This record gives sequence, structure tokens and C-alpha cells, in this order.
Amino acid sequence: MPNLVLIITGDAGDAKTLQQVLAEASDGPFAIEWVTQLSDALTRLRAGGIDAILADMWLRDSRGIDTFDQLFALAPHTPIMTLSAQDDEALAIEAVRRGSQGYLSKGHFCSYLVPQSLRNVIQRKAVEEAIFIDKARAEITLNSISDAVVGTDMAGNVDYLNVAAERMTGWRRDEARGRSVHDVMKIMNGVTRSPERNPIDLVLQENKRRDLTPGTILIRRDGSEAVIADSTAPIHDSHGQIAGAVMVFHDVTAAQLAAMEMTHLAQHDFLTKLPNRLLLNDRIAQAITLAKRRGTTLAVLFLDLDNFKHINDSLGHAIGDKLLQSVAQRLSACVRGSDTVSRQGGDEFVLLVTADRHAEDAALTANKILAALAAPHSIDENELHVTPSIGISVYPADAENAETLIKNADTAMYHAKEKGRNNFQFFKSNMNVRAVERQVIETNLRHALERQEFALHYQPKVNLASGTITGAEALLRWIHPEWGLVLPDRFVAIAEDCGLIVPIGRWVLREACAQARRWQDAGLNPGSVAVNISALEFRRTDFVDGVRAVLHETGLAPHCLELEITESVLMRDAECSSAILQQLKDMGVQLAVDDFGTGYSSLSYLSQFPIDVLKIDQSFVRDLCVTNDNGIIVSAVIAMAASLKQRVVAEGVEQTEQLAFLKAQHCEEGQGFLFSRPLVAEQFGTLLANGLGHALAAA
Repeated sequence: MPNLVLIITGDAGDAKTLQQVLAEASDGPFAIEWVTQLSDALTRLRAGGIDAILADMWLRDSRGIDTFDQLFALAPHTPIMTLSAQDDEALAIEAVRRGSQGYLSKGHFCSYLVPQSLRNVIQRKAVEEAIFIDKARAEITLNSISDAVVGTDMAGNVDYLNVAAERMTGWRRDEARGRSVHDVMKIMNGVTRSPERNPIDLVLQENKRRDLTPGTILIRRDGSEAVIADSTAPIHDSHGQIAGAVMVFHDVTAAQLAAMEMTHLAQHDFLTKLPNRLLLNDRIAQAITLAKRRGTTLAVLFLDLDNFKHINDSLGHAIGDKLLQSVAQRLSACVRGSDTVSRQGGDEFVLLVTADRHAEDAALTANKILAALAAPHSIDENELHVTPSIGISVYPADAENAETLIKNADTAMYHAKEKGRNNFQFFKSNMNVRAVERQVIETNLRHALERQEFALHYQPKVNLASGTITGAEALLRWIHPEWGLVLPDRFVAIAEDCGLIVPIGRWVLREACAQARRWQDAGLNPGSVAVNISALEFRRTDFVDGVRAVLHETGLAPHCLELEITESVLMRDAECSSAILQQLKDMGVQLAVDDFGTGYSSLSYLSQFPIDVLKIDQSFVRDLCVTNDNGIIVSAVIAMAASLKQRVVAEGVEQTEQLAFLKAQHCEEGQGFLFSRPLVAEQFGTLLANGLGHALAAA
């Protein structure tokens, strides 16, 4: 469609010449409309559709520069060229200064340059309009987003702020323009609170993207502070040369506070505000590292309140909770700031006493605790008396890791109870009553595989919302010819210690995968089958290849296999664990952290591992109906898993009250006796065929 040109002149000869030359343009004719008066021109322009204007400024109803001013006021976005006599060139130049795109000299209208010039003017105006629209669109977009945007020139002086940046920095754009970015964006390190170098400086020097140090604080113009996260990038001109920089940042103060609060909830007991087992295990691990370097010892004290259950049952949970809070306060007063008092759950507390030169120093702390708890507790007009039984284990004499130190202290605590309670006992190796039994079990284990004495039972994992079976955990059983059914608690630890867990684990993995495929071939949908992996298996260099070989041999799809690894196994060498997990993840295998909450995993590492599932340890679920604190922990774990996009499976669901709580907290899956006890393969196949719903319906 040809461009429409409006010619405004009272000179018929000029109009005819222009019409002819524009109609014969080499790159296509123009459409022409001709009027002789300004009033007619203004009427026509109001109707729209004009692409360019050729105007004589000397008309019957308007004369001089006023002619141009009226045209430009009505059609500022339509290109206007004036028709100028030689002696009116000054007037034409004044029109250009006021917005005209140029002028054509009378007497030269028949030149081929006339249509060419007019075409160029129209195209230039169209490009300018397109650029204007793009800039307007960008401006609207940038002012619509919540992220702040700051642009600078090569000198680091601000040349742009969007609305969000004005709000966050406290500077208006017109005030900030031309100022150094260091004035407009004062930032400091969130840890040291020392001034931080603005990443724009580095971007302008290095011509590559840069990010702020995590936790960087922006100091606003009014002196208030905000934690920000950003990305800074160079701006390049049409030749690819750096011309400035742009920083995009947002306020993460609320998100950081929420993350800190969630972390605190996940690591602290809600009732007493003491560290929970998660944080305790992490601190013990750190204390062991420090003690090893300094050549010092540390002690773990496992404390259980004697007869607390009687008080809790007789006076009620409210009184019991207040008693636990009182005990927590007294325990905290008995230790130094470098020590840790934690609550494990129920009436059990664990203390970490660090930086001792002699193991016997722990006895001084234990005696202080006995004396502190001997005084009565006045709670709601009740004078309550509780005494503690305390077990003590010492690093490095009794164990070299947190898990075993706590286990040994727990064992010593039971000996304190056996010795009359209200005393403390150090752990001794002969306390292990299973020492003799261990040798017998190990001897029999060495023949169990070749005699085919092992079997797998399967316990369903259930979607709590729908009641459908989503998978099964393969649980190892030992059918001994003389002892009968032997549960894993009696032999797995021994198998791990003597190395037999590796061939046993291979058999479990192969049998579980093969059985899952048999169910699939029978038309059943078992979901994923979960297999527990021991530390020895996980650390073997051929472990990943072994998993791949079993899947290939059995024909089971990788996504139908879920490997469960405890958090303590993962954290023994977090970097190595991450590499192994990623190989399994790349294969398509699902990954789960088993017994979550009983180890000492770092939450920062946990977020980096490619984990699909967190399995809440049954100890948390078991006490849901006893105390409120584990409910808070379970809720925090569920919330944390949701933020990490991980599924949650609650283990040990045995009561409808527990189920109701988990459903209310939007826990996705559960596993436990409430749904089904572990079943042999044939029974589990029947369960898959018939489904289950009784437990969920009852809740």
C-alpha cells in the first residue's frame, strides 16, 4: 500500500509538479491528497491516515511559522517537510529547529531526490516510532516488576533507576542520575559489616557478569537496611563494546528471616527451645574435629528423668511440659557457654561437654546436674521432685563419632537406672551384653546366604490423601533353621561390622528388583520398591555399576527403584556422597534419606543433594500423641521438604491420631502398622490387587 502524502499549498503549479514527481518515483508511487488552506489541512489530519506532510508556510488563511506550529501541534508524530522559496530559507531552518524533518526548495521539485528524501523521512520517522514504542514497552515492563534495576555508564554513574530501585534505594531517578553508583547503592558485607565493593565496578573492569556476595546488605538513603541478592551484567553497544552496566537486585530480607526461622525450628525443640538431635549431632561432629586437632577430650551425657512418666500421666501433659521446661533451664545453668544441652524427645536430654583435658571432668558436670535437679520444682502450686539417671561416654576412649557416643552414653544411662537411679555411670565396654551373642550371630551369618536363609518382606508406602499404595519397602528377614524368624535389629549391625552386609545387600537389591518386575508382569502396579543401602555398600567403588547391572538383569525401570540411605552415611563424606548420588540420579533411580532426624546432616548439604524423598524417623512420629514438640519438628521437616521440592514419608504410623496429624500437615506418604505389617511377596501381591483403605477411612 503506497504512502499517503498530504500536500498543502495554494500554488497549483507547485502542487502539480510534486504530484507528478511523486507518482513517478522509481521505488513506487505515492498516494497524494492536495489542499490549499490550513483549515482544510487540519480537518484532513484529524481524520488520520496521513504518512507525510509537504506544507507551504504561506497560505491564504495562515502565514509564516505559525502554519508549521499548528500542523506540528496537531500531528507531532507525522513527518513534516516545508516547501521553501530561496528567500525563505531562514524560515525553513526555524521550522526544522521546531520539529520539521527538512525542507524542499521551490524550483527543484522535479528532481528524483524529492521522492527519495520523502521516503527516507517517512522511514526514519517509522523507525523512531518503533524505537519509542520499544522504549515505552521496556519502561512499562521494568516498572512493573518487583526487582530493582539500576543502570550506569562507563564511569559508574547512574543513568537509570526503575520504580522498584527508587523504592529500595530511597533515591528518585532524577536525583540519582549522574551520581556515582556508590552514592546511590551503598552496600556492606552482611557478616563483617564492612563496606563491600559494588559488583558494577568489577563488571565495568572485566566485561563479564558478577553476583553480590550472599547476605550483602543495602544501606538505603534514609539509613535503613535490606538484605539483597543481585546479578550484574555489562551493556554492549552495536559494535559489541561495553557501554555500561546494569544491576538487577531484590530484597531477600523476609525470605532470609523465614529461612532462618525454619532452620531454627528444624534444629530446636519447640517446648524447651533447646537444640534437638539434629543440631546436637552436628555440634558433636564439629567438637570431635576440634578435639582431634587440639588433642582434647569431650564427653556426651545422656540423661533420663526418673519417674517423669508418672508425673505426666497423673498431673497431665501441661504440667509435664512445664516441668521439662524447668529441667531444661537448670541443665543449661550447669554447663558453660561452649557446651550444648539438647532435648532428644520425651524426658531424655543429651549434653555435650567440650574442651576437657581429662575425661573425669565430665563427672563434675554430672554432679552439678544431680545437685541442681535435687531441688523441688514449683509448678502451678505443685511441688514436684524428679531425679536423673545419667550415662557418660567419652571421646576418643569410647567412640569416635557422634552416633556411637550417644549410643554408648544411652547404654551407660540404663546401667545408672539399674544401679538405683539418681546417679551417673561412665560407659564401659563390658556393658555390651550382646558381645557373646555377636560372635554366634556372625558365625551363622556367614552360612546364611549360601543356605538361602534370607527372605524379603514388603511393607507398603501409602499416599495419605488418596489411600493408594505408592510403593513398598523391602525389609530383610533371616529365617534361621533353629532360631526361626530373626529381625534385622539382631544381625544387620554385625553384618556391617564384619563386611557381610555387602553380599547380603547385593542379594536384597537383586531380589527386590526381580520381585517388583514379577508384580509388574502379573499386571500389578507396585510403584517403586525401596531398598536400604548400608554405608559399606554405598562407599564401594563398584556400587553404582552394581545397581545398573541389577536393573539391566531384572529388567526393572530405574524410576521403579528407590534407594534409601541414612543421613549419617551421607554426611561421612558429603562431597563424595553428592557425586555418587548424582550418578544414581542421572541413571533415573529415586533417592531417599532414611531415618531423617536421627543423624547429623548439614541442612546446606541436604539442599544440594539430589534427593527425592525424606523419610521422617519413626521416633518423631511415635511421640506425636505424647508431646507437642515432635509435632513441631515433623511440621518443620514437612515444610522444609516442600521448600526443597522433596516428598515426605512418615515412618512408624501406628495410630489414627498420628495419621490425622500427618494429613493435616500435608504429609504426602506414610508407612507403618496402621496400614499393613510387612508381608511376604505373595501376600503383598494380594494387597496390591485388592488395595487398602480401612486405615485411612477410619481416620
